[in-house]
Formats: sequence, C-alpha cells, structure tokens
Amino acid sequence: MRARAALSLLLLVSAFAVAKAEDKKTSRPGGAKHPLFEQFKQLAGEWVGKEVGNGSEGEVHVKYKVTSNGSTIVETMFPGTEHEMITTIHPDGDDLVLKHYCALGNQPHMKARGKAGDKKIPFEFTHASNLKSEKDMYMHDVTFTFVDKDTLKTE
Repeated sequence: MRARAALSLLLLVSAFAVAKAEDKKTSRPGGAKHPLFEQFKQLAGEWVGKEVGNGSEGEVHVKYKVTSNGSTIVETMFPGTEHEMITTIHPDGDDLVLKHYCALGNQPHMKARGKAGDKKIPFEFTHASNLKSEKDMYMHDVTFTFVDKDTLKTE
C-alpha cells in the first residue's frame, strides 16, 4: 500500500514537471504576452450572432472560455447540440495557432497571420488530423474580424 501511494505521488510530481517544461516551451521570449492572443482573451463569455451565407440564416450561440491558467482559449460553437464543435486557440512560441474539432470528425490546424493591433486576424491551414482526402469537407481557413468590443465577425 505504501509503495502504491509513493508511486502515485511520484507520477503526480513527474506529470507536474512535464507540464512545467511544456509551459516554458510555449511561452514567448522574456515572458512577453502574445498580442494577438490577448485580443482573443477579451472574447471570454457567451455570444449570440447570426449565421449568413451558404443558403442558411439563423441564430448562432458561441462560448469563449480562457482556460489552462490563461494559456488557451476554447471556443464552443452550438453548445449542447449534436453539432457542437470546439476550437482551441493558443500561442506556440511566436506563433498563434488554432485547432478546430469539427463535427465531421476532422481536426484542421491553422496558424495566424497578423500583428499587434490588427482588427482582422486570418488563420491559414497548415495540416489536419483525420482528413482522409484533401477533397473531403473541412475548414481550410478562418478570419476573425474584431469590429468593435461587442461585435466579432468570422468568415
């Protein structure tokens, strides 16, 4: 029993050490905050918007949550529905990256272009998980436009 408790404690300490090492890997030089990421942190909360285009129009519910000690943003689209999807946004060194967990079962990865103060932040496709063919449907890119403090446009 004592050996099992000691092993559990050792595993917990090891996991913490690995997490701390990973944290250093993804932080910016000198501990600076990523300016584009800071813009996305301001989205925290529940949003209601309108979907337009693609022959459909309707209300869209989206939640933004800052998590993992402020290092990741989770966007939840259509929360609580069978089409619920999440997208994570986080710094990776000097880059800002996005991973979309699609209801279609694939996970596109993208990298942001842009600089501090940009109102329009485009993310461009880098690769995808669980994509059988480039001909399959998947989110290839997305652009977030910060219109004002109460208006976000995504394309």
